[in-house]
Amino acid sequence: MRTETVSCPLLEWVQTEYGTGNTRFAKAGRRDVAGWMKKHGELIAALASGVFIAAGWLLASFEWKTASIFVFLAAYAIGGYAKAREGVEDTIRNRRLNVELLMILAAIGSAVIGYWMEGALLIFIFALSGALEQYTTDRNRRELSKLMTMKPEEAWLVRDGAERKVAVKALAVGDRVRVKPGERVPVDGIIAEGSTSVDESAITGESLPVGKGPGNEVFAGTVNLRGSVLVEMTKPSTETLFQKIMNLVQNAQEEQPPSQRVLERFEGPYVKAVLAITGALLVVPPFLAGWSWTETFYRAMVFLVVASPCALVASVMPAALAAIATGARRGILFKGGVHLENLARLKAVAFDKTGTLTAGKPAVTDVIVRDDLDEETLLANTVALENHSGHPLAGAIVRFAKARLSGKDGSGMLAAPEAMEDVAGHGVKGVIGGVAWMAGNAAFVGREEADAFADGAAARLAEQGKTLVFVRDGTGIAGLIALKDEIRPEAEEAVRELKRAGLRTVMLTGDRRQTAAAIAGESGIDEFVAECLPETKAGHVAGLKNRWGVVAMVGDGINDAPALASATVGIAMGGGTDVAMETADVVLMKNDLRKIAEAVRLSKRMNRIIRQNIAFSIAVILLLIASNFMQSLSLPLGVIGHEGSTILVILNGLRLLKA
Repeated sequence: MRTETVSCPLLEWVQTEYGTGNTRFAKAGRRDVAGWMKKHGELIAALASGVFIAAGWLLASFEWKTASIFVFLAAYAIGGYAKAREGVEDTIRNRRLNVELLMILAAIGSAVIGYWMEGALLIFIFALSGALEQYTTDRNRRELSKLMTMKPEEAWLVRDGAERKVAVKALAVGDRVRVKPGERVPVDGIIAEGSTSVDESAITGESLPVGKGPGNEVFAGTVNLRGSVLVEMTKPSTETLFQKIMNLVQNAQEEQPPSQRVLERFEGPYVKAVLAITGALLVVPPFLAGWSWTETFYRAMVFLVVASPCALVASVMPAALAAIATGARRGILFKGGVHLENLARLKAVAFDKTGTLTAGKPAVTDVIVRDDLDEETLLANTVALENHSGHPLAGAIVRFAKARLSGKDGSGMLAAPEAMEDVAGHGVKGVIGGVAWMAGNAAFVGREEADAFADGAAARLAEQGKTLVFVRDGTGIAGLIALKDEIRPEAEEAVRELKRAGLRTVMLTGDRRQTAAAIAGESGIDEFVAECLPETKAGHVAGLKNRWGVVAMVGDGINDAPALASATVGIAMGGGTDVAMETADVVLMKNDLRKIAEAVRLSKRMNRIIRQNIAFSIAVILLLIASNFMQSLSLPLGVIGHEGSTILVILNGLRLLKA
């Protein structure tokens, strides 16, 4: 019977792509295993070393000494290779001695005097503590960077009425994308059509969904829960809030706390001192203390083990990384350990007002008009000016005026002012119908006239915590518009918690003194600086530093950036401007001022744990050294005491993950 071979393109493609006999899947499996081995290689080597030590101990128990030595040598090689290579490479690269070299020398010295098992045990515990420290680092990095898996790589681009899937990086600002229920939002943008609720916990840590509709902002990485929405992209994929968070995370991981830098500078000279003392111990005791040469060499090796600063070196970074991870999980992003450490030393906290202590969404409450004008004329001309200003107060006035004038003539609203000028921090002015009009603060329009207008109404309104905008025409003060920006619901509690922690609270605002006093009274602020121009905020922060030493500044706007940079610790609101977030050292992703006190508590706890670690490490080293000189410490106990303290220090730092 003759068999014909039939060509099947689909079958050929499957065999090419996936291989015959599941070879493709086998290769994928091997890659997974190789990746797992690489990720956990240090731990695997340590455990394998422990198995060889146990086997060597059994062989030695049956008097098979030669065989046990070979098994112990295998334990040395497997457990010590990674640390030995790390120590040698670090010494060559940085031209300084390190702890790893001390441990390898101590293990070799133990073998030389016949303590094979003790030397192997030293290698095993040292490798195990190193694996634990690596686990700590990896755990913290996972806590901080797990958002990377939440970033969509593709999006449904809507163009000319058709939808097609494209790579997110191929999108441009202005493109519109469809986000369906259950999908992650691929870009930062504004909802153009539809309404939904969004899970923003990946960005803010807030567990409750947030309702979104046309005009509301959405962020890449958040989850669209129920409605299909059309989102217009407003930022490139490289500049999304999600990407900024990842950049902050990476910077935080790379920057060492000051205490860690001090320990690293201390490590090199300390290792040299230990080696010098070890050298002296190899020669001096037989002549001064009458020790035998065997005892001398033994005690020198014990000293080499117990004097190594492994635990001391591991006292800071695991704790700092754990604290940074915990903060990120709770919506507090630290840009580095140095800022986390500084928070524990804070003496005063300065707040911007608008958008920080207050919600930043003022609303018009009062309109007072000069007797010879009507409200419609005043509002129409004011809108003509304020339409050209980007200030939050201007936007509130425009919204109010348009709503009030809806259905009326309002022709003045359409007037195009001539000679328009926006004077930052003061107001706007222009010529309307041949008449010069101005809208701004009292100093801008004339303080004396502003204070006297409407029988001093400004003072009464300011005492109620309202912000005042004066309008002036060619005749004089034409009217007064009062706005109120309500303080954040959590502001009073946040200030109270900071004061309970012993911190001085200060508010910096450009508002009049009466308005500032009212807001300070509502929020419980200790002191305030009123009529503070943007360019003078940094100077006021510098003055606070002279008074108190360590000062934090909390702000959200572009005009807060110099003050944020001047403070010991700059704290930005997550809903603020990009400039503020980039300038600050800490970002509150939930815009929750209570997180400041929480960050301070976390910082104090971290510093307390670091101090515990350092004190414990030094105490153990001194105790073990003293016991060695008293000839009451055996090498196995020295190994367990020294390396055990390292493991305890790392575990103590890990407690911050549960803070």
